[in-house]
Amino acid sequence: MSQTSSATTSTIALVVNGEARTFEGDPQTPLLWVLRDTLKLTGTKYSCGIGLCGACTVHMDGRPIRSCATAVSLVAGKKITTIEGLAPAGAEHPLQTAWKAHQVPQCGYCQSGQIMQAAALLATRPNATEAQIESYMDGILCRCGTYQRIRAAIKDAQAAGRQG
Repeated sequence: MSQTSSATTSTIALVVNGEARTFEGDPQTPLLWVLRDTLKLTGTKYSCGIGLCGACTVHMDGRPIRSCATAVSLVAGKKITTIEGLAPAGAEHPLQTAWKAHQVPQCGYCQSGQIMQAAALLATRPNATEAQIESYMDGILCRCGTYQRIRAAIKDAQAAGRQG
């Protein structure tokens, strides 16, 4: 007895880090796997697989989304930004600079998701209060517990944005 696949194949157009890209495959494929396996953008990490930890956070039209729980069909025609596209080529985003200055990474696994979430916050609330930072970053889990360093780095990046 042979089995047939019920999955459909579609061609989905999207813009990733400013570049027009296409994906040919099952439209229900999680965006994370398209980014990592098809487009070879491995900065976005897989962790929980159900959108709860935030390691897979990317931006869709400037808003943070969990790429492990977002079907590629839902981002058709949208602008996707990954950690690789956060800053212009050869430059660092102020958050990346602050992350290094505060020695935020321990294991480093959650860092791209943390930075992408924080970048979305600073883009919409450049003068976020301590409480707003804490609330916005809630749900991006860090197994190493570097939350104080993360908040300090966000505040430094915030200050750098006001100066520059």
